[in-house]
Amino acid sequence: MENKKVILVDENDIPVGAMEKMEAHRKGELHRAFSIFIFNSKGELLLQRRAVDKYHSGGLWTNTCCSHPQPGENLQESVHIRLYEEMGFSCDLENIFHFIYKSKLDHGLIEHELDHVFIGYYDENPKINIHEVVEWKYMPVDHIEQNMKLNPTHYTAWFKICFTKVLKYIQQENSTALSEQILNV
Repeated sequence: MENKKVILVDENDIPVGAMEKMEAHRKGELHRAFSIFIFNSKGELLLQRRAVDKYHSGGLWTNTCCSHPQPGENLQESVHIRLYEEMGFSCDLENIFHFIYKSKLDHGLIEHELDHVFIGYYDENPKINIHEVVEWKYMPVDHIEQNMKLNPTHYTAWFKICFTKVLKYIQQENSTALSEQILNV
C-alpha cells in the first residue's frame, strides 16, 4: 500500500492537519473521505467487492467507489480521479450531503470519517482495477436491502450506514421518475 496521507478535519470539515493514512486509522482520527454511488437507468446501484488484500474490509461489498482526497487536492477532482482509477469510467457526480461516522474495523483499525457522498448515473460496464476491486455488479436497491439483512457481514461498515442515508435523500429530494425507479415505489 502506498504511503498516502489523509486530511484531518474538525466536525465542520475544516482542515486541522494531515496524517499518514494507516496511522489515522489506527488512532481513529477524524478525516475527510468520500463515497460514490452510481446508478444505472434501471435504478440499479453499481456495487464493488473490495480486493481481498485491502488494508481493511477486504473482500466485502460496498458502494461504487470510496476513498480519501489527498492534502492539497480538490475534493471534486479527487472523486473523479479515484472513480476512474478504481472503476475505469467517468461521469457527472453531484455532492449530495456529508455525515460523520465512527466504526471499528478489522485489523484493529477505526474508521472515523467526515464522508462526502456523491451520486451519479452510468449505464455501461466498468473496467475495474483488479488491485482495488475483485468483482462488481449492478443490483436493484430492494435486493441490496434484503441481502444486507440476510448477510450483513458481507458489506462494509460505512456502506451499511451510508446506503440508508442515500435512499432517504433520494426519497426526500428527488420525487421524480428516477427516485420511483430506484426505490420501486
